Amino acid sequence: MEKLVLVDENDREVGQDEKIKAHREGRLHRAFSIFIMNSKGEMMLQRRALSKYHSPGLWTNTCCSHPRPGESVMEAAHRRLKEEMGFDCELEEAFSFIYRAEFDNGLTEHEFDHVLVGWCEKEPEPNPEEVEEWKWASIQEIERDVKENPEKYTYWFREALRRLVPWLRERNLLKG
Repeated sequence: MEKLVLVDENDREVGQDEKIKAHREGRLHRAFSIFIMNSKGEMMLQRRALSKYHSPGLWTNTCCSHPRPGESVMEAAHRRLKEEMGFDCELEEAFSFIYRAEFDNGLTEHEFDHVLVGWCEKEPEPNPEEVEEWKWASIQEIERDVKENPEKYTYWFREALRRLVPWLRERNLLKG
C-alpha cells in the first residue's frame, strides 16, 4: 500500500495517508512535477497511460509523482524519472505551488507541488504502464495548444506551465 506525505500550506509534514484514500478525501499532500527541456528550448511531454487512475490519456509534463515517507522530493524525483521515463539527469527546483482539482471519478488532487526543471538531450525509454506516448515540443507550440485545447492536458500541467514560462524567461532559459 503506497503512502503519501500529508502537509500543511507551508509544506510541513502533518502525517501520512494511503494514496487512494488521500485522493478520495482531497487531503493536501506533497508532490512534484518534472519538466525536462533540451538545448533547442523544447519541453519533453508525455501522454499518460490509459490505465492511470485519473487523467488517463492526457498530455502532461515529463514526469510527476509523490515522495514516499522519509524520502526527499529530489530523491523521489530522480527515482521516478528513471522508473517512468527510463533516464535521469540533473534537476533544480524552480518553485512550488498548491492546487486542488476534482475529477469525474470522485478523486481529488490537492497537492503542494514542487516544480523541478532539468536539461537533457536523451531519448526516453518510457514505462508503458505509465506513459502512452511522448514528444518534444516548443513552448510556443505547447502554449498555443493548451489555450486551444485545454481538455487535452492535465490540470496541474496547465497550472504549472503558466508559472514556469515566466520563470524560464526571467532566467533567459527560453529560445526564441
